[in-house]
Amino acid sequence: MPEQIVKPLLSWYDGHARVLPWRENRSPYRIWVSEIMLQQTRVEAVKPFFERFIEALPHVEALAYCAEDKLLKLWEGLGYYNRVRNMQRAALVLMEEYQGAFPTDYQKLLALPGIGHYTAGAIGSIAFGLCVPAVDGNVLRVLSRVEASDEDILKQSVKTKVEQKLQKVMPPKRAGDFNQALMELGATVCVPNGKARCDKCPLAFCCLALQRGIVDELPKKKAKKERRLEKRTVLVLREGERVAIQKRPKKGLLAGLYELPNLEGHLKEAEVLAQVKDWGFSPIRIQPLTEAKHIFSHVKWQMTGYAVSLEEMDNMDSKKEGMFFIDAKETEEKYPIPAAFATYARYMDIVLGQEKYEER
Repeated sequence: MPEQIVKPLLSWYDGHARVLPWRENRSPYRIWVSEIMLQQTRVEAVKPFFERFIEALPHVEALAYCAEDKLLKLWEGLGYYNRVRNMQRAALVLMEEYQGAFPTDYQKLLALPGIGHYTAGAIGSIAFGLCVPAVDGNVLRVLSRVEASDEDILKQSVKTKVEQKLQKVMPPKRAGDFNQALMELGATVCVPNGKARCDKCPLAFCCLALQRGIVDELPKKKAKKERRLEKRTVLVLREGERVAIQKRPKKGLLAGLYELPNLEGHLKEAEVLAQVKDWGFSPIRIQPLTEAKHIFSHVKWQMTGYAVSLEEMDNMDSKKEGMFFIDAKETEEKYPIPAAFATYARYMDIVLGQEKYEER
């Protein structure tokens, strides 16, 4: 890794760093929350989530002792819910072992639940000035192009090698800014998919990929396995102004979240009505709903749906174990429902997670 990248990179960052809510101060808590949220999610999409989360849970203690449903509701729309569960586990460790403060030691940060090398590097360097690298996808893309490397950036050995190279050139007095500068460059200039703005790049003078005309060919990534396809039939069960939801199992996909009732396969109207009757309800009418899809890390759902109006009966909540009826607005306010069901939640006159902010 050429040491000559340091000064031009920092000079560029000083004039081009975006104003972001988590950069308002160097609080390790705010840095931690933002970095976990930013995994798999764009900066602009994260901003409203971050502000809402920090307002509700402004410090480690609040996060550590937050009720699970409230915590998951705050995370609704960001996906990968185990991340926020790990954050709460880490917050409990911070309360029990460090009186709610973050350790200033890199290895101790790394030992916290859900914190890997990148997040520990980001917190350590930005909040505490530790001279440790923070290597994410943006950084790997920038450096693979600078060095014209054809190594697979998804390999841990490649990431480790990059961390070791960066360690040797990091400026001791501006380690946090250096890490952020590399991330910022990858996020705004050295972007993927043929959109790199090489004419705006402070590292263009030493970029081997640019010199060789292979910017769009890098970085190299091994093709991922195809996701498993699952077909689901989602039901919006209405009894007057109330709708049915149920809680998912404690383990597995979307563990512990609430969902609209759904069944395996793409069912026909007659099959849906038969199932609803089998649950003990009396359907009045059924209406087909639009198809939808949702992509998880290893699974893709192809969904079809039906809205089913039900006759009001006594003990509606006891007909099917785990299913209960609530006011639609109560669902929007209290119960965390994953974005996979967003298309069908609209038929309940509510919006979920990220869509709330997009409509403002």
